[in-house]
Amino acid sequence: MADSRKTAFIGLGVMGYPMAGHLKSAGHDVAVYNRTAAKAETWAGEHGGTAHTTPREAASGAEFVFVCVGNDDDVRSVVLGDDGVLAGMEKGATLVDHTTASADLARELAQTCAEAGISFLDAPVSGGQAGAENGVLTVMVGGEQETFDSAAPVIDAYAQACTLIGPAGSGQLAKMVNQICIAGVVQGLSEAVNFGMKAGLDMEKVIGTISKGAAQSWQMENRWETMVAGKFDYGFAVDWMRKDLGICLAEGERNDARLPVTALVDQFYAHVQARGGNRWDTSSLIHLLAND
Repeated sequence: MADSRKTAFIGLGVMGYPMAGHLKSAGHDVAVYNRTAAKAETWAGEHGGTAHTTPREAASGAEFVFVCVGNDDDVRSVVLGDDGVLAGMEKGATLVDHTTASADLARELAQTCAEAGISFLDAPVSGGQAGAENGVLTVMVGGEQETFDSAAPVIDAYAQACTLIGPAGSGQLAKMVNQICIAGVVQGLSEAVNFGMKAGLDMEKVIGTISKGAAQSWQMENRWETMVAGKFDYGFAVDWMRKDLGICLAEGERNDARLPVTALVDQFYAHVQARGGNRWDTSSLIHLLAND
């Protein structure tokens, strides 16, 4: 367990709510802010931390401020401005952004923080809601080694792996690699499961067999049953995945990386949205195949 630190957590969504809880359980002093104030009050009542009405108030005096919100604009809204966290942070403190956002934003914030005497890490996470609730997230970090060494013991409260990838922006780029991999895997798994069902195979036996070989993946082991059952009302939402893939595709345009499969899967997710599946789990790609 890390030494107790004065921290703030900004954004109490399906990821941030349990992540902030793990910080408190690890013995840290935790102040929270959420756009919906009632949720922050609920968190404080449950965990014993303090809820605040602005990001600035929550961040006041904190050694580490963690942000986990929706997108680039959301990050700017809670970090910058008179009521943003930077207005409340003191020199020498560290801002850690767990939002999946653009690498450009990470570099922008790193520069802004440096000018204010504040350290910065871009640190998107992987592992989904279950990983956050169980405190076993994978954290990909961009920033300086000294800042990482200081923050990592605190981040460990909700992480099973926390790795410094490179300078500012590298964490976000690594998360893009992660999402590109997942997009291809989920589409391949959807086609395979649908194929097996159409062929009349016992999918429990099939998955039980092939999951012990080269086809094995986290998606296979954790999603095949609900895919077969056509149940998607849980997990990492299609809306969120499309946001992430949009970031990947935009970055690919900038760095001249061809992403043909990613672009195709992104369009498949657009079709899922058109069917009303905005909040369905990403494994709902199979819905397009099983219900064409």
